[in-house]
Amino acid sequence: MDNSEKGSGSRRPAARVDDSLEDLARRARDGDSASLDELLRRIQPEVLRRCARFLPYRQDAEEACQDALLRVARNIGGFKGDSLFTTWLYTVVSNSARQTYRSMKRRSAELPTESDRIPNQRDPRTTSVIAGSRIDLLEALDQLERDRPNLVAPLVLRDLCQMDYKEIATELDLALGTVKSRIHEGRKHVRASLQ
Repeated sequence: MDNSEKGSGSRRPAARVDDSLEDLARRARDGDSASLDELLRRIQPEVLRRCARFLPYRQDAEEACQDALLRVARNIGGFKGDSLFTTWLYTVVSNSARQTYRSMKRRSAELPTESDRIPNQRDPRTTSVIAGSRIDLLEALDQLERDRPNLVAPLVLRDLCQMDYKEIATELDLALGTVKSRIHEGRKHVRASLQ
């Protein structure tokens, strides 16, 4: 127990909840379908919250959430257990949210004229500052993926998923210094794209 947990009755129950989530993930990975169902039920609110960090509209975040949950269900066998399940999950969530955005963007571009758009469909850039900044960030991440794909995952895991550097290094199987360097470089490129 570290110093932050000593004397804090509220810290210990949260650790038990996390431990049971990790335990559920291991059992689901090993083929226990009841554990997989429980795992999906328990992570759904957090997955939706994290998708909403990427996507400005609730319906879009919900679509990305469903995609992420489906990916977890299909790919839980790929969770090696070398890192925390939540670390693996954040990678799945960020990929699903970014894929949902790309899909929406592609569908929107396929509409020939403004009159063919769905009624009441708004351009997110004109809806709010928050929505516009999220869309701009997703565009910048897409540009970064085209130019320097090795910088995207560390940047997304740190700045959007708020993972610590050590977790990112473990998840991506990179040296800690490499992770920090890639995040720094990624931020420079994204900053330039946003200006």
